[in-house]
Amino acid sequence: MNDAHLHLLFNHLPIIIPIVGLLVLFVNIIIRSEIVQRVGYLILILGAIATVPAFFTGEGAEEIVENIDGITHDIIHEHEEVAETFAILSYILGALSLVGLWANLKRKSFSLWLGYAIFAYGFVVLVFAQQTGVTGGEIRHTEIRKGAVISKEIEAD
Repeated sequence: MNDAHLHLLFNHLPIIIPIVGLLVLFVNIIIRSEIVQRVGYLILILGAIATVPAFFTGEGAEEIVENIDGITHDIIHEHEEVAETFAILSYILGALSLVGLWANLKRKSFSLWLGYAIFAYGFVVLVFAQQTGVTGGEIRHTEIRKGAVISKEIEAD
């Protein structure tokens, strides 16, 4: 198993896990449960942790795929730049969720508002998660690249 395999193994987790965490926090907004809120925070913390192996296997994956025909340095570089921003934002979301978990456990007065702020900030992180996923997918999936021309011959009966 090489670095490209490892990157493919890990790269979906930092995108999917925060989606699940935000869904759990949304449920908390509706039902107002401290336990559900704590679970949501723990999931977001897990998402930030999952960002680490995805991020650090990217360089090795780049070394492998940059020698494949049709893959340019520009498309890899675009993904790398968006992924760096996403990783930083994900780490911040994890840290905020850790503070939110602490505030929830200690029943701090600002816990409710911090929860709303974390929920809102999570959507900002998801925007970058989506961009990271798309730019990563464009590296090998030419059909989703901007301006992709897909031709299909139609056979006459």
